[in-house]
Amino acid sequence: MKLITLLPADKYLVVNQTILTDKEKSILISLYEPIIGYAAVSLYLTLWRDLDRLELVSLDYTHHHLMTILKCDLETIKQAREALESVGLIKTYFKEGDINSYVYLLYSPLTPKEFFNHPILNIVLYNNIGKYEYDLLKQEYSEFKIDLKEYEEITKKLNETYKPSCNVSFEAKGVNVNPLTTEDQVDFDFLLSSLPKGLINQKAFTKKMKELINNLAFIYNLDTLKMSELMRMVVNEKGFIDKDELRKSARKYYQYNNNGKLPTLVYRTQPEYLKNPQGDNTKRGRIISVFENTSPYDFLKSKYNGSNPTNRDLALLEYLLIDLNLKPAVVNVLIDYVLKKNDSKLSKNFIETIAGQWKRLNIETAEDAMAVAEKEHKKYNKKLETIKPKSPKNLEPVWFNENLEKENMTEEEENELESILNKYR
Repeated sequence: MKLITLLPADKYLVVNQTILTDKEKSILISLYEPIIGYAAVSLYLTLWRDLDRLELVSLDYTHHHLMTILKCDLETIKQAREALESVGLIKTYFKEGDINSYVYLLYSPLTPKEFFNHPILNIVLYNNIGKYEYDLLKQEYSEFKIDLKEYEEITKKLNETYKPSCNVSFEAKGVNVNPLTTEDQVDFDFLLSSLPKGLINQKAFTKKMKELINNLAFIYNLDTLKMSELMRMVVNEKGFIDKDELRKSARKYYQYNNNGKLPTLVYRTQPEYLKNPQGDNTKRGRIISVFENTSPYDFLKSKYNGSNPTNRDLALLEYLLIDLNLKPAVVNVLIDYVLKKNDSKLSKNFIETIAGQWKRLNIETAEDAMAVAEKEHKKYNKKLETIKPKSPKNLEPVWFNENLEKENMTEEEENELESILNKYR
């Protein structure tokens, strides 16, 4: 990208792509400001005020106007603008001329639900403000949930209430949200130039490979040069990059520089908006609470009886959370299910098969994951019985038991259930 010098006389227009309410302003200050800083938030709000509330486009202004309002120099304004661009709050367009012109497209901040579920912004906020303040913010923005299981929905549909007198189409116009990307995390031109000529096959840099490199660079805080260094060690004889080895190398480098700690994702618990309503004290409800309020790392560690999980198993966790973007509670259900079904072994192929299905089904809650696991298990057993009618019953998680709330559970099942619950009381 060419170097552009910002001058006080340069003009700009603001184009409105959003609706900014008091709630959105609060989100900017609470969730975005710890990441992008006060100068960027002040610039965003100033650009918003430049808009005529009755129009979509502002008047022509010069950047000297911004210098006067914000009481800062052009370099600070430029850095603030770039911070806004990086989190998707504005897009910038430039036209060269005797007097250069800019167009700033203003976008909405993410909703709290989207923000706390975002794999990047969520982590950066946590790292910047610490666990205590992060938990306070999550509690502040958590949605009130009411248990509607015992209620029947009787809401009327539009066509059941109103009879149109002519052909009318109803169109809901949503607010534009600028999608976030991490495409600029690694400078691929610089990356290629830093690698020895002929080392890597040009076909190796597929779209998926670039996405993986960008994600790894962000999650493990790697710059382009360090990524280049790691890639040299994982290229095979055909010039292609070994994805698993690249993940492993990035993880080892991160742990070496962070006293053996892993990225924040493996320590995250289920997002609040995907948890069951509180107050369910049934045995099944308590098990769901364990899945929701335990991080995948701690859950897996409990299966090792308190010992640290192996690097291989931790790599599986990262694959599920980072590559497939499964929710923490769903990962916990998957771990529990596979260990029971597969003789206490976490087989990668077995896990990938189930995880891929759950991802395609858009499974996001512990309850849904448990339901689909039970359904598949019953289907498998039924098929097995047609082949081998006398085959022994497969082992299954205790939460498969249909009599979970009754008193006729076997002693072994009772002990297993209490063992699960006691670890997290």
